[in-house]
Amino acid sequence: MVGGSIWHSLSSFKLTKGNTGQMNSETPDPFDIRVIRQAAERLSGQVVRTPVLNSPMLDGLNDCRIFVKAESLQLTGSFKIRGALNKILSMDPKDLHGGVLTYSAGNHGQAVAAGAKLVGCPVVVVLPNTAPAIKVENCRWWGAEIVLYDPVTQMREEVMDEIARQRGMTFISPFDDFDVMAGQGTVGLELCEQMKELGEEPDAVVINCSGGGLASGVVTAVSAYYPKAEFYIVEINGAEKMANSIMTGAPQRVTPPLTVMDGIAGPVAGNRTLSVLMQHKVKCLSTNDEEALGAVSAAFRMLKLVVEPGGAASLAAVLSKKSHWTGKNIAVICSGGNADPDIFSRAITSTVR
Repeated sequence: MVGGSIWHSLSSFKLTKGNTGQMNSETPDPFDIRVIRQAAERLSGQVVRTPVLNSPMLDGLNDCRIFVKAESLQLTGSFKIRGALNKILSMDPKDLHGGVLTYSAGNHGQAVAAGAKLVGCPVVVVLPNTAPAIKVENCRWWGAEIVLYDPVTQMREEVMDEIARQRGMTFISPFDDFDVMAGQGTVGLELCEQMKELGEEPDAVVINCSGGGLASGVVTAVSAYYPKAEFYIVEINGAEKMANSIMTGAPQRVTPPLTVMDGIAGPVAGNRTLSVLMQHKVKCLSTNDEEALGAVSAAFRMLKLVVEPGGAASLAAVLSKKSHWTGKNIAVICSGGNADPDIFSRAITSTVR
């Protein structure tokens, strides 16, 4: 389905009792492939089936085969629309009357704003004052009311809780919610279908990770079809909250770093997401700004993709650890394309080694 017809489908969609679905945020137990399939049915025709791309030039950098799932081409510019829309379509309409509220680095905010506009409810998005202008502008375009906070001096949860208390709005978590996780898991479900169509099997799947919603969903989906695949999450070097959480067995918080990878720079790991990732014994990697900018450049030059640095962290980890992947099929989730123009311009002048 082409983008225009999808947008038409979304813009004419109205939430009713008949299409809300029955999955509750406190269930299912356990979180498994069944709820991801339910999410896929709920989202059918509403989101883009993004392509899986391969380039001999990219393969040649690492002596392996790299299959890039291009979620940068998704509606609102990232995978986040999957989880946000699945959540909204799973809610009782009466819970939407007062509006919805979320916090975000920018991409989840756009996705919730889009979903809220399409079902006709108010939305407030709490953003750090460091969020790229393109993400703030896109949230506003979808009709969101923006509340900015200082990530150095303020806790976003406290800002959000005060708004929710005053205005009676329903919170939509960016990651630690089963409906959101299930929606993000449809990325992995599609990846499995597309790898089968290509006649290939992934030896490893590499996923960007902040709170863990995308990673937990993708790992759950792909492991159901490829149980021998290895899973790697990628975080910002020096701010590995999920890796620290896995080591300690409890969600950890970090001070968000100053980084071009704003999309994965959230301060805390999720509780539900952590449980899923520990269950699947994921391995942890990290990357830095220089490597991320190089991956943005590689995606642009070799795949003709615009990817934001946080969305390219997974590719950066693959390209920077060449010998680890030799001879393997590596599936990489490039999760977002809402790139700041100045940072993107800087990135595409980077040298791909």
